[in-house]
Amino acid sequence: MIHYSLVCADEHAFEGWFRSSSDFDDQVAKGLVPCPVCGSTHVRRALMAPAIASGRRETREVPVPAVPETSAPVPVAAAPILSDPRAVALVEAMRELRKAVEANADYVGKSFPEEARKIHYGETEARGIYGEASAEDVKALLEEGVEIAPLPLLPEDRN
Repeated sequence: MIHYSLVCADEHAFEGWFRSSSDFDDQVAKGLVPCPVCGSTHVRRALMAPAIASGRRETREVPVPAVPETSAPVPVAAAPILSDPRAVALVEAMRELRKAVEANADYVGKSFPEEARKIHYGETEARGIYGEASAEDVKALLEEGVEIAPLPLLPEDRN
């Protein structure tokens, strides 16, 4: 997955995750990437600062949301009430994204870092996976160039 900082025609900044650069281009061309603030589908990639190693060792905690052991649905009533219809639509889109990942990818649990490396280095067949990883594992995977992305954290996950 690729993470992009995006901006709409009205200069509203937001983020998006895409399977590939061409997937982003295709979705934008089809008008499938609306701005969560104004709904405009005229979006472009924003300038992003590259992650450059400084030469000195920095320790920084990277928050990693936990993936539930089961994919049992959480009642919508457990989620906080959102008053902005665009926020409601955004949360619903995140639920659909997570549901699609869970339906189309293999849950590998705590062996996620090892499985992601095997796929990255061609030691096993490429496939979609999701699971659990510590902040240390996430940092190591990213430094190795393994493309990973967290599942969206939903309002009901915070309960």
